[in-house]
Amino acid sequence: MNRNIRIWRLLGPGLIFAGAAVGVSHLVQSTRAGASYGYGLLWVLVLANILKYPFFEFGPRYAAVTGKSLIEGYRKLGNWAVVMFTIITVSTMFSIQAAVTIVTAGLAGSILGIPLDPYKISMIILFISLVVLVVGKYALLDKTIKIVIVILAFSTMIAAITALTGEPAGETGLMKSFSWKNGADILFIIAFAGWMPAPIDVSVWQSLWTVAKKESLRNQLTLTDALKDFRTGFIGTAVIAIFFMILGREVLYGTGIQLSESGLVFAEQLISIYTGTIGKWSYYVIAAAALTTMLSTTLTCLDAYPRVLKPITEIFFSKLKRQKTKFDWHTLTWGFIVATGALLLLGYLHSTMQTMVDIATTLSFITAPALAVLNYKVVTHKHMPESGKPGKWLKVYAWTGIICLSFFAAFFLYWRFFT
Repeated sequence: MNRNIRIWRLLGPGLIFAGAAVGVSHLVQSTRAGASYGYGLLWVLVLANILKYPFFEFGPRYAAVTGKSLIEGYRKLGNWAVVMFTIITVSTMFSIQAAVTIVTAGLAGSILGIPLDPYKISMIILFISLVVLVVGKYALLDKTIKIVIVILAFSTMIAAITALTGEPAGETGLMKSFSWKNGADILFIIAFAGWMPAPIDVSVWQSLWTVAKKESLRNQLTLTDALKDFRTGFIGTAVIAIFFMILGREVLYGTGIQLSESGLVFAEQLISIYTGTIGKWSYYVIAAAALTTMLSTTLTCLDAYPRVLKPITEIFFSKLKRQKTKFDWHTLTWGFIVATGALLLLGYLHSTMQTMVDIATTLSFITAPALAVLNYKVVTHKHMPESGKPGKWLKVYAWTGIICLSFFAAFFLYWRFFT
């Protein structure tokens, strides 16, 4: 019993990672992959998780050993690394925040019956989220995320198993397969891989969450404990992604039904997948789990960006570090900037969910190699304690990932602009 209590107490950053990851990449992209291509893109899902694993692991690894976040690690490499990370963060944060918010707005509008368009619902969600973060009540959601993820995971597993044991919904004549000659197929595979299981930026977020967890445990968090926590969340997100692909394949593939680009309609389709396979009784459980999951993803992103940008600001403007006030101006200022930028982007693109998601995921795909290199350099740098440096096999694994991610990014850029 004591051992189980200790394990539950140590769990935290890994499950928060799951809370951030199990969102758009799973509810939207994995379901779309199964509905459009059946199991034809299962290899992409598996490969993306395998290739990105080391770079996500380096976040909690570095934080557990040094007690510092990856941002401090980038600073040890030189200001060029901080500048590079800042450019990547600023270039992707508005599209990422917009993507998760518009999906959340679609779910909220459909489930709660809000008679507003997705853009206005997005405004309300971002405003409330910003208020919650500034007031400091995010800790409550942090505690409940474990329950939310467990509910969604089990309900998705039950729905997937039920769908597998039922009759195929589609007709053979309407089924299609992925083609490298089809531009739309290539664009989708890039978008699908971009956030599977999450953008590599999240490794920095998790290093910050691990630092906070280590401090809350009075530095009693060991490297072994941190890695166990991380792997629990990472493997869990991969399994849940497969469940969503199964649902898309078994319920929609070959039916001729297209998942809508509208957040409101997509939300209704998503919930109907569950209720159609598990039963109508499951509506409220599934609706609550899906909505809470996306709300937590939206809030997590809006929490993470100010948390990341605060130390960056202090690095370049050292005087701000000495200014301590009771009010959290950093969270308010950066949170307002991120929320405003996301809303401007949504307004310009007319709140189209699929377009917003594809832009965000594609940007994450292109920037993945650069972030992978930064994370690798940090954990192998001379300032990293030898006890925490990755072993030979993990270094080879990481370099394999860097080479593959770089090749795929270069292929996409060549295909997009030179063919």
